[in-house]
Amino acid sequence: MGHQVAGDQGMKARLGFLLGPPLLWLVVIYLGSIAVLLVSSFWTVNGFTGEVVPTFTLDNYATIFTDPLYGTVALRTLLVALGVTLIDAVVAFPMALYMAKVARPSRRALYLVAVTTPLWASYLVKAYAWRILVEPGGPIAAATGGYTPGFGLPATIMTLAYLWLPYMIIPVYAGFDRVPDSLFEASYDLGASTWRTIRNVAFPLVFPAIVAGSIFTFALSFGDYIAVGIVGGKTQLLANLIYGQLVTANNQPLAAALSVIPLVAVVLYLLAVRRTGALENV
Repeated sequence: MGHQVAGDQGMKARLGFLLGPPLLWLVVIYLGSIAVLLVSSFWTVNGFTGEVVPTFTLDNYATIFTDPLYGTVALRTLLVALGVTLIDAVVAFPMALYMAKVARPSRRALYLVAVTTPLWASYLVKAYAWRILVEPGGPIAAATGGYTPGFGLPATIMTLAYLWLPYMIIPVYAGFDRVPDSLFEASYDLGASTWRTIRNVAFPLVFPAIVAGSIFTFALSFGDYIAVGIVGGKTQLLANLIYGQLVTANNQPLAAALSVIPLVAVVLYLLAVRRTGALENV
């Protein structure tokens, strides 16, 4: 018994030694950068020289809360992130169900490759491909007899939903793959229809996987600004304002203060997800 305890302690010590550098990197680099971001959000900019002045002030947050532009854009960004997440969940659910439970096992690997292949393509290539699709006179207009969403909010939502869809399909597929086939067979034997089986058997068991995928789609949509600039036209999301303040206006403290909004939004989303208890069953 004593040798086993000593062996366990030695294993823990070796694991601690191996995990020490990654944890140190996480604390110093990642959490440290967030700390610098939070601190710099209370600084100001010299109006004459444009240099950052490390003097404590609440002016940046006062600007955010008093200027209606920031509130409008923040709300729009939140709705876009939730909309993209909902669209991806609706699309991913039947696709993952078919891949895991309907398709032949010999083809499942092929479908997984097809789903993950777009992740290897360049982000800009995919975004510009959607720009070509939605532009006036593009393929969508040719296929629908002249209708196209054009550049704007609908095109932004469509593009983001496409970009982040694999991040929803893979967790949901994994969730379906863990559900025993016997549960579906038992439901059918008891007289349940296909829709009732999906609603009462499959969905509750796969819900934690949907929640896990939603974390990716929500966070990635909330922080995206490149696709918005490509297909969004005059539409602005919060990340575009942050980029503008940082690069165009050269106001790093205000950009840092604006960056706190998505940070808080993602943290609140994670807390809400945790309260559902879904992550404990992933």
